[in-house]
Amino acid sequence: MLKALTFCSLLVAFTTISYGSSDKIDAFPAIGFDINLKLENFNVEQEEKVLKAADLIKRVVVSEEFKNAILNHTYRGEKTFAENNGLTNEQIYQKILEGSEDLRPGADNKMDMDLEVYFEDTITVGYTRPSVFKVWMNSKYLNKNGPAEVTTNMMHEWLHKLGFKHDLKHSDRRMNTVPYAIGYLMERLAKKMYNSRRPL
Repeated sequence: MLKALTFCSLLVAFTTISYGSSDKIDAFPAIGFDINLKLENFNVEQEEKVLKAADLIKRVVVSEEFKNAILNHTYRGEKTFAENNGLTNEQIYQKILEGSEDLRPGADNKMDMDLEVYFEDTITVGYTRPSVFKVWMNSKYLNKNGPAEVTTNMMHEWLHKLGFKHDLKHSDRRMNTVPYAIGYLMERLAKKMYNSRRPL
């Protein structure tokens, strides 16, 4: 259940942020990847953190390391992901680059996300639903996590928007689904990049 949040003068409602593709990693200059965010109920500190996370995601997605990790991901001895919707690793990577969300179809090379902050004292970091475009981020974790850790939640939930699912219960299979495996890959590479590029 969502709870009403009050941030006094720090309330940021329905802010739209668009990132250009001019800032690419030299190792993979031929690919551009943009991010469009719509933010609701974020305070200034939370917004700044999400913007840093978005910048990290944009940089990681166009990196060779991200590409190679997805293409070479193995599950049960094969180059594949669990719950892959019948797609090969190469097709999953291409689907990420195309950025065609199920509810907003059309390849535009963009991560489009509508984000809203809520608070709940649970273990849920964030969530979404198949029938809506919005993603909810729990401030319990958003406030304490750094930008690199925030990339995990953002990438995980966005991969749901591309149509990928996972089991509800923890298992090795779930950790090898597209949202979990690539979400944690994003965090790992984002931490590496964040530590080497400070300040953003």
